[in-house]
Amino acid sequence: MQDALVPVKADDAHGELIQLVSFNLDQEEYGVDVLKVREIIRMPVVTRVPNTPHYVEGVINLRGKVIPIISMRKKFGLMEAENDKQTRIMVMDVEGELMGFIVDAVSEVIRISGSEIQPSPAVVTGGIDQECIAGVINQAERLLVLLKLEMMFSRDEKKFFSGM
Repeated sequence: MQDALVPVKADDAHGELIQLVSFNLDQEEYGVDVLKVREIIRMPVVTRVPNTPHYVEGVINLRGKVIPIISMRKKFGLMEAENDKQTRIMVMDVEGELMGFIVDAVSEVIRISGSEIQPSPAVVTGGIDQECIAGVINQAERLLVLLKLEMMFSRDEKKFFSGM
């Protein structure tokens, strides 16, 4: 479970400290390893590409590199929403490939103890599409779902993105 997360330093009583970038999608909060995030940008004009999966919004040119842009709402089967001033693209490294993920808002960088990560309930992780959930963090009034980006796409999808 913790192999997808990066330890920051050892904390003898509570396990390792982990840094995450938290973001929002449809009023839920998610987190990814801070070292996977290359940058966070405002929504640029996205160029549509024909014959792509439904969750691919298109591509952008980021300093000379063409990056596929994924709608996290569509990928997770959530209702679509209009982009607003909080909408961001999180450019992340997914197994050596840069990809942009559209999120509703980026919240903060947080540090947690590895011991705070709880396994996802079986009801949540029962589906094949839910393999990308690394665990859940329960902090007082909020739940944060940890994502494993490398599990978000099938082998064929990864081949498709590397060819874009």
